[in-house]
This record gives sequence, structure tokens and C-alpha cells, in this order.
Amino acid sequence: MSKIKMAILGCGGMAGGHAQRFSKHADVELVALCDVSTEVVGNFIARNLADVENKPQVFTDAAHMYAETTPDAVTIVTPHTLHFQHAMQALEADCHVFMEKPMVTDSSDAHTLAAKVEEAGKVLVIGYNTPCNARINFIREVIRSGELGKLELVSGWLAQDWKRMTTGTWRQKPELSGGGQMYDSGAHIFNTLVWTVEQPVEAVHAFVDNLETAVDINGTANIRFANGVFATITISGNCPVDGSNLTFLFDGGRIECDGWNGSWIKVFKGTQEITDLNFGETQAPTENFIDAILGRADARTSPINGVNQSEIMDAIYESARTGQVATPQTR
Repeated sequence: MSKIKMAILGCGGMAGGHAQRFSKHADVELVALCDVSTEVVGNFIARNLADVENKPQVFTDAAHMYAETTPDAVTIVTPHTLHFQHAMQALEADCHVFMEKPMVTDSSDAHTLAAKVEEAGKVLVIGYNTPCNARINFIREVIRSGELGKLELVSGWLAQDWKRMTTGTWRQKPELSGGGQMYDSGAHIFNTLVWTVEQPVEAVHAFVDNLETAVDINGTANIRFANGVFATITISGNCPVDGSNLTFLFDGGRIECDGWNGSWIKVFKGTQEITDLNFGETQAPTENFIDAILGRADARTSPINGVNQSEIMDAIYESARTGQVATPQTR
């Protein structure tokens, strides 16, 4: 493969950064863009690709895009509840798939899609920031090695002015979003949690508050993993100051980090903070996607991460609905 022929399905805000990176990447040829109207795609090109000499082709129908440009890969940046349909279509078109988070919004669909990816023999990467972050990878390796002893507890929060920013958009329409802030920005910290702990979720007790909207704005979740680790996560969508924290409590130390994007970390062994640490390099998820397609690296996320995420979110919403402890429904 000389260059990866890349298409983008969905020309919303998140797609802009992806398009700019792909247009400058030595191993990628951006061949096609697709959205609901040529006007939407044209405005997207004007904003993000004005200086690109060879503009990608414009489509309003994904099937036509796949048939006419035969891309090797597609980046899907569409409303959450459309992800399953769009990913299945892309795999049928023989494409590798980069999927913005969450992978899907239903655990049954997650298992179906995971099986389809395996059958197709394609790479599917989910656009979570932290699995490609060297600091978060360090935490997972510490948990695996037992360097700080046994992991017992995890406590975290994420805050964002999400309610105001998403008013009037598809993100507050449950038929398109699948949920609110817990499923949107909250997905990052939940994924960081399950990606590092690497254990099945055994039980969830959750509360949500929609703050008079159609979707959850604030929420809390108490989680028990199969190995006995407890976690408590608080998600705020109505705070004017963005931020996050995820704290891992071991019987021999503590690690604190930015669970949203891994921008900082503090490591304590016993009572002493360890500062002379080398974490290695951090990649953008799209860069990891390209490397995985070309066989230069393992994919840092895969359908199993989407399965884990959808199972925990299904349990969170079930618990919030019933007021009872929920058990993830695995297949």
C-alpha cells in the first residue's frame, strides 16, 4: 500500500482536526468527504482544507462514496446512535475504520460489530485520547506489574460546561446521542478507567440528573470490578470550569492523573512522590490508526474497548432508571 486512501464520513467539529492531520500525513491521501449536503461539506473544506491543492471528492451518500472512491479506510464522525450502522457499512465496503467515541450506544450492537471486525480482518480504532497517551499507558503497566502493590480503589471526576455548549445540537437529542454528558465527554474517563483496570465490570449503581433537558447532564457511578476493585466516578456537565482527575489507590502507593487526556500525572510510592519518570511518546489516536493499518504498531484501542464501554454505560443507565444495582449484560 503506497498511501492509505482515507475517507471521512461526517463533517462536524471533531472531523476538522482529523482532516487537517490526514491532509498533511505522508502516508495518507484524503480522497473523499461525506455529509448530509454539499453545502455542509463545502463549508468544511473552506474551514479546514482551503490550502490543500488536491481537494477530496464530495459526497452526500456513503454508499456512493465507497463505490466511487474505494477508500482503504474511513474516519466516522457522525452522531453516536448512527455509529453501528455506519461502521457495518464501512466494513462491508472493505474499509478499516476509525470511529469517534463511543463506538456504539448499545452493548448488543457492540458485540455484533466486534464479530464483524474479526470476520472482516480489518482494523477498528476508537478515538479515545488516553490509550495512546504515554502517562496512561504507564498506569496500566504499573497495575499489571504490581509495582505499587494491589490496586484497591479508583476515584475520579470530569467537569465541563457541556449543557450550555450543546444546547440545540444533536448531542442533547437522545435518538442521536444515545445519552448525555455521561456518554459524551464522560466516555473518556470511563474508558480510561476500564482500559487501565482491565477487568470485567461486575456491578454498577448510578444516579443521573438531566437538569430539565432530554439527556443526562450530571451523574455519578459506583462500580465494582470482577477482581474486587471499587471505583467511583462523578461526571458534571454544568460546570463552567473544565477539568478532570482520576486517582488510583494501591496498598503501596497512589497515582493521580488527568483522566480526560493524560496531560499530567503524579506518582507516589509509599509516602514519597516519584518525579524521575520516563513515560515515552504519546500518539494521536488517528496516528495510531494509520500505524496499525500499515503494521507499524498495535492498535491501542479495538472493538473490545467499545464492548466494555457500552456494557458499562448500559448498566449505568439501567441503574439510574431503576434505582437498583445493575449488572452489565455480556454475551
